[in-house]
Amino acid sequence: MDSAAWGEQVARHSRVFKPAGLGPFPVALILHGCGGKTPFLEDYARTAVAAGWAAVVVDSFKPRGLSPLDAKLTVCTGLRVRGGRRAADLFAMLAWLDGQAWADPSQVFLAGWSHGGWTIMDAYALGERAAAITGLADAAPERLRRAVKGALLVYPFAGYPALTTRHGWGEGAPPVWSVVAGKDQVVGWKAPKLALDRLARDGLVVDQMFLPDATHAFDDNKANDPRARYRPDLFAEVQTYFGGALKACA
Repeated sequence: MDSAAWGEQVARHSRVFKPAGLGPFPVALILHGCGGKTPFLEDYARTAVAAGWAAVVVDSFKPRGLSPLDAKLTVCTGLRVRGGRRAADLFAMLAWLDGQAWADPSQVFLAGWSHGGWTIMDAYALGERAAAITGLADAAPERLRRAVKGALLVYPFAGYPALTTRHGWGEGAPPVWSVVAGKDQVVGWKAPKLALDRLARDGLVVDQMFLPDATHAFDDNKANDPRARYRPDLFAEVQTYFGGALKACA
């Protein structure tokens, strides 16, 4: 399958938020965690709209026929749709944006939470292997380099088999904003920091927000992991951080 065809399928299940007016608007692509698309991400989409960006909350599971239970049992456990494979959705949505009159496909920001962060990181780390791993014949790192102006990674999964710490992102990668939770019981804080430090050593501009008292999914008031502790104050702080990153890339 090519990127445009898969993009149509993914977009059919995703939700678009736009500022007032006709555009074209810069676009933030928002990628959910391994449990699937949840309502708190729509608040981040509204943050993007307030900063003058359109936002697309991308659903990676419905196009693949995965229910929330399927996701918990197979994606969250690493059996299916690992970050490199899911990176197909990024290339596909970039192709889809080319055909949207309201979108400026040359001004894109990527934002990912947990598994979504892994997806963004692997999309870059795959390099020339992108087509082979994603299954999209036209997936190529040049598309990311041309379109993407920045990335936000919120408690991203970065342990094995994620690729960033071992391979980096190659040439032309964008500036990175990141949020790491000090009491993250799912992905920890050491592996994400190792990956982010690798990017910084490679010369990328990397901003790291470390929240020492935050758990995984601290910004999701409906998190299904009983270890997660919702922190509305930190949620607001990260929304402000996201808005600042978007303004810096405008």
